[in-house]
Amino acid sequence: MAAAPALKHWRTTLERVEKFVSPLYFTDCNLRGRLFGASCPVAVLSSFLTPERLPYQEAVQRDFRPAQVGDSFGPTWWTCWFRVELTIPEAWVGQEVHLCWESDGEGLVWRDGEPVQGLTKEGEKTSYVLTDRLGERDPRSLTLYVEVACNGLLGAGKGSMIAAPDPEKMFQLSRAELAVFHRDVHMLLVDLELLLGIAKGLGKDNQRSFQALYTANQMVNVCDPAQPETFPVAQALASRFFGQHGGESQHTIHATGHCHIDTAWLWPFKETVRKCARSWVTALQLMERNPEFIFACSQAQQLEWVKSRYPGLYSRIQEFACRGQFVPVGGTWVEMEFGKMCSEFWLPDTFGYSAQLPQIMHGCGIRRFLTQKLSWNLVNSFPHHTFFWEGLDGSRVLVHFPPGDSYGMQGSVEEVLKTVANNRDKGRANHSAFLFGFGDGGGGPTQTMLDRLKRLSNTDGLPRVQLSSPRQLFSALESDSEQLCTWVGELFLELHNGTYTTHAQIKKGNRECERILHDVELLSSLALARSAQFLYPAAQLQHLWRLLLLNQFHDVVTGSCIQMVAEEAMCHYEDIRSHGNTLLSAAAAALCAGEPGPEGLLIVNTLPWKRIEVMALPKPGGAHSLALVTVPSMGYAPVPPPTSLQPLLPQQPVFVVQETDGSVTLDNGIIRVKLDPTGRLTSLVLVASGREAIAEGAVGNQFVLFDDVPLYWDAWDVMDYHLETRKPVLGQAGTLAVGTEGGLRGSAWFLLQISPNSRLSQEVVLDVGCPYVRFHTEVHWHEAHKFLKVEFPARVRSSQATYEIQFGHLQRPTHYNTSWDWARFEVWAHRWMDLSEHGFGLALLNDCKYGASVRGSILSLSLLRAPKAPDATADTGRHEFTYALMPHKGSFQDAGVIQAAYSLNFPLLALPAPSPAPATSWSAFSVSSPAVVLETVKQAESSPQRRSLVLRLYEAHGSHVDCWLHLSLPVQEAILCDLLERPDPAGHLTLRDNRLKLTFSPFQVLSLLLVLQPPPH
Repeated sequence: MAAAPALKHWRTTLERVEKFVSPLYFTDCNLRGRLFGASCPVAVLSSFLTPERLPYQEAVQRDFRPAQVGDSFGPTWWTCWFRVELTIPEAWVGQEVHLCWESDGEGLVWRDGEPVQGLTKEGEKTSYVLTDRLGERDPRSLTLYVEVACNGLLGAGKGSMIAAPDPEKMFQLSRAELAVFHRDVHMLLVDLELLLGIAKGLGKDNQRSFQALYTANQMVNVCDPAQPETFPVAQALASRFFGQHGGESQHTIHATGHCHIDTAWLWPFKETVRKCARSWVTALQLMERNPEFIFACSQAQQLEWVKSRYPGLYSRIQEFACRGQFVPVGGTWVEMEFGKMCSEFWLPDTFGYSAQLPQIMHGCGIRRFLTQKLSWNLVNSFPHHTFFWEGLDGSRVLVHFPPGDSYGMQGSVEEVLKTVANNRDKGRANHSAFLFGFGDGGGGPTQTMLDRLKRLSNTDGLPRVQLSSPRQLFSALESDSEQLCTWVGELFLELHNGTYTTHAQIKKGNRECERILHDVELLSSLALARSAQFLYPAAQLQHLWRLLLLNQFHDVVTGSCIQMVAEEAMCHYEDIRSHGNTLLSAAAAALCAGEPGPEGLLIVNTLPWKRIEVMALPKPGGAHSLALVTVPSMGYAPVPPPTSLQPLLPQQPVFVVQETDGSVTLDNGIIRVKLDPTGRLTSLVLVASGREAIAEGAVGNQFVLFDDVPLYWDAWDVMDYHLETRKPVLGQAGTLAVGTEGGLRGSAWFLLQISPNSRLSQEVVLDVGCPYVRFHTEVHWHEAHKFLKVEFPARVRSSQATYEIQFGHLQRPTHYNTSWDWARFEVWAHRWMDLSEHGFGLALLNDCKYGASVRGSILSLSLLRAPKAPDATADTGRHEFTYALMPHKGSFQDAGVIQAAYSLNFPLLALPAPSPAPATSWSAFSVSSPAVVLETVKQAESSPQRRSLVLRLYEAHGSHVDCWLHLSLPVQEAILCDLLERPDPAGHLTLRDNRLKLTFSPFQVLSLLLVLQPPPH
């Protein structure tokens, strides 16, 4: 062979190798053109179309008609089943034979009645291995079925990925044939592509880069694609290069197979079930061929679906789980029975992470957390990839963000080098995760990805690569964690802030159903403790909670899903409401089981403090009458006598005055509210001190409209520049009228034309003894790319505002000093936010909103958006919601803002009692300190026969506190437990005078197991 020239031109050498492996150029004579050898069409192809997602057994009974390559089928969301009859030519004995299949729909191959592999062009799965080596005695004929969904890997958007689906889209079968596959060519292609990647990735300044390029060039010299006998020489050159190892200090990459499948997004829930089957069966097939391959699966809901729809596949998954190759991770129902406790919290794609997550993880026995979503930050690059995260209460967990900033790697050299170069904890952490496999719409890893990663296991010039599990990765990180930094507080995603508001009906359904299930659990627990006959509805509650959690997936509750998913989510909420209300009635009936008699009413308080409130009680004929009711903590009270017979009010009644200019004043002796003739708030005074809460010269309850056109992610993003388009919505004088005229309740109402297409009506309500004024709002909303908010300029100065989060609250800046501050121009909160200075503050409460901001002294609540993708109808239509404003003396903690927000969200219940309702009040639980909230009362999961309850309490003020929990239930034993209800061996509590002493640190969540005494029969 002629000697190579002494000089080589970098670009021509590089491009020479590129063309040798190209799928586009010179395929008549290059190596890529030899990947497949002889081919022949399938013997018989037939198909049928159906709008349903049929089980296999049913589908194969249908009437199949002749079909051919090139046929179109559809429309979107239909399914085309193909029967594929194959005859393998005799001449192919000893060869590897594939079924080559290409279609723009997602396919699943069925063989002998079981799913065996997914076929998805977008997921680089376009052939199914019929046999590794055709034997003399192997059958030459067989029949397969291919189930093709009429949607792509990422749905069927019209014109762009996130556009609303095109309902008329048609799909095509472009290839269906048998072919001989040349495995040796495939391995050479992998080697050459990796060598090219090393040459490009390490660049012209690196010795190893030239070695890679020259090795690849020499392989091209010695390899004749038409003469397979030349392949081993080329292979040996590559093996010599990849066999040169790196040093001991090399960074180690832990490569774990991964397949992120959104539980619903640009496709409906039911399609996700099939995506799981297509993706996971392919992963199992890879495990059989690659015993060292480990695959992490992160959603329990999806495993449950596969278990019920594909039992054979589920059994195989269990088998590989026992081998340690199929690893369930996660720790949550969605985005995570499998009989395995997770040691990692795995949440790669959720839009930000609450500061209470570390404590919740600890309570579930989890100390490790993986995500990558903060790499999407628009403004600031997060400073770490491996660090300790300290939550609101001080709990710490080890966190790892894969430095490649993706959960869908493909095993390229570029990605491997990026993982090392991008690592922001160099010198502190020498191990990184590398999650490989097509994701979001499923697909998962391929054999090619595995071949790449195995070849790169230990090559000089590159980090070490090992096929690994999450457990191995975190163990390696933990063993060398002394130098790691700590991040305190929330992990806020600086993107997708529009999802706090999009699809307001979904947000409202979420808040309402959380309340309903809370109330059902509490009342059912009390009925269980008081009645020997009552059966706690554990199975129904589990089903309803799972429906609610399904909707809490990160593209459903956020509103960033297609219309079909949003409609299904609304049906889930309707199910929870109707079943939940039935369960509430059943529990109330059991609570006051007594003598049969005329139907009465029971007033129930599901919150852990006494409440004196005005309530609209149902009267015969569908009317309502107002009554002032007093109901003890977590208990019930009888209906009070008619108002005329009630004693004189302990508080001042509500006065309502309309002035000649049309303005209205509402005054209950605690607060005085003044509305201008258009319904805006001109004054809000705390009567006892005369302190004004509204900024001088400004008005509150000011509706404002913004243009809302993001850069791309329509339902997801609201951009900082939307604030530059603020337009106050001005009302018409004379529209304000008095509603309820005073006494127990006073109100005024008005109409407001928001735009030519949208209007709003609002009733401003003040009740006797109530420290806040409520704004009951109804909006008919028909906009495109507009954002509606309501603003309250406060006469308060503070550089921090406080927002409620899960089991606590946190402060965020009201200024834009740094990029970290102004990136939070739109934030999330739960039931309340507060702006306070020393001695005084103003709180804004809500019953179903999550988007908010406080800039300077203006509190702003985000109400409605109008994005057009992926759901063109998002938020269009009628909305009802309530927010409330509460001025207060002192701190928000001491003033009872937290309790007020709970009361707004958990109205007193008037439940029908089947017998004369009890004549006296009764309280099951109360807590001696206002700092402690008894959040949940439910039956223990594990021991229905022992009749045990679990109570969950948390410290809400941010203080160290001792308190007494008073019990009126027959309790035999009280033990502290964790969030999984596992008793603490040292957690036995002494019961004194029906009281338990509990000690809390700031924002601590405590769980308590109460074993009940057997009820008297």
